[in-house]
Amino acid sequence: MVVVTKPGAQRKRLFQAPLSQRYKHFSAPLSAELKKSRSTNSLPVRAGDTVKVVRGERKGIEGKVSKVDRKKYRISIEGVTRDKVDGTAIPVLIHPSKVMIINLNLDDKWRRKILDRKQKKVEATQKPGVQEKAKKKEAKKPRTRKKVVEKKEEQEKKARRKTTKKIKAEKNETAGE
Repeated sequence: MVVVTKPGAQRKRLFQAPLSQRYKHFSAPLSAELKKSRSTNSLPVRAGDTVKVVRGERKGIEGKVSKVDRKKYRISIEGVTRDKVDGTAIPVLIHPSKVMIINLNLDDKWRRKILDRKQKKVEATQKPGVQEKAKKKEAKKPRTRKKVVEKKEEQEKKARRKTTKKIKAEKNETAGE
C-alpha cells in the first residue's frame, strides 16, 4: 500500500474508497466492560449495536444503531433526532468515531468469528514463552543514534579524567625532585 501524505489525496482516497474498505473506517471504541470481556479495544459499528455518544451536542445519549450509511460515513441512532421547521422529526447522522459501543449485536456469525479470532490472538501473546521472546527481541534491537552518541561522550569523559590524573601525577613528581 502506498503512503499518501497530501491531504487532498487522502480525502480523495477516503471518499472514493469502495464499500468494502469503508467498513474499516466505522470503528468505534468499546466500553470498559466490553474491552475486558472481549479482549479488544474497538470494532466497526453495525446496525443493532447499542452505542453512547461521547462527543458533540448530543453527548451522553445512548441508543441502538438503526442505520449505517457507508456512503456518507455516518450512523443513525434511535432517539437522536432533530425537528424540522414544519415540526417533523428527522434522524441526526453521527460519525462513528464520536460514539462508544456499549452492547454488541452478535446475531452475525462472521462478527462472532472476528471476536473469537481477536481473543485467540490476545491469549497467544499472553503465554509466558511469547513474552520472553518479545523481551529477547527488544534486547537485540540495534542501538539508536542517541545511545551511540551518549556512549562516545562517556568514553571521552573517561579519557579526559585519565589525562588529568596523569598530568597531576607528573606535577607531583616534578615538585618532589
